[in-house]
Amino acid sequence: MFKTVILIPSRLSATRLPRKPLLKINGISIISHVVKKAQDAEIGEVFVATEDKEILDDVNLNGGKAIITSNKHKTGSDRIFECFEKLNLKDIEYIINLQGDEPNIDINDLKHLNKLIQVNKPEIGTLAAEIQNKSNLSNENIVKVITDNKINDKNFPVAIDFKRKVDNFNSNIYHHLGIYAYKPYILKKLISLKQTKNEIKNRLEQLRAMENEIRINVALAKFCPIGIDTMEDYLALKKKLEYNS
Repeated sequence: MFKTVILIPSRLSATRLPRKPLLKINGISIISHVVKKAQDAEIGEVFVATEDKEILDDVNLNGGKAIITSNKHKTGSDRIFECFEKLNLKDIEYIINLQGDEPNIDINDLKHLNKLIQVNKPEIGTLAAEIQNKSNLSNENIVKVITDNKINDKNFPVAIDFKRKVDNFNSNIYHHLGIYAYKPYILKKLISLKQTKNEIKNRLEQLRAMENEIRINVALAKFCPIGIDTMEDYLALKKKLEYNS
């Protein structure tokens, strides 16, 4: 049986919006909303990797599971690999790294990614959505991925670049969602590699993989979740989700 585990890195010391994971929507923290979505996808076990006991307590209180990790990690990938090693899970074929600040992630997109990695066995798989507004091309908070072929519901093309800003639109540029599915040995290899100049300059960890000839395949997401980076993001999403409920 194909086995996937979902790991969600989370910490309170985010620079732009401190204590973000514990901000509440409909009375439940952002991180626990994400955990519930991951559980509802029914892909595999779900764990939060955190350096903060407050997050661990909140996740446990809301029916999730969390593991305390070091507070020295530079990236989410480092954090989830420590979590994976501590869990000592057997026969895991893929680790899905799910962002802890996107409580409206669509579970069907998670299921779609998991289905494609089962069939195609990529080194790394990720998700991207169609760009709806061309003004997003210059928005550096929205990461763009360029693929070798146009993405559709069934294929899994290869990423050829990731950028924060692009000047010209073409049909193979997409809004990248920060969700990754790694083979365990690839994640171990990735965190052992030195950060590259491009990665540091652009604040894009995936460039380290590409510059070390690790292939990233991209699946089509039907829905583009709203990431919470600022108080304005949080209040807008809170209003939307609480209105819809």
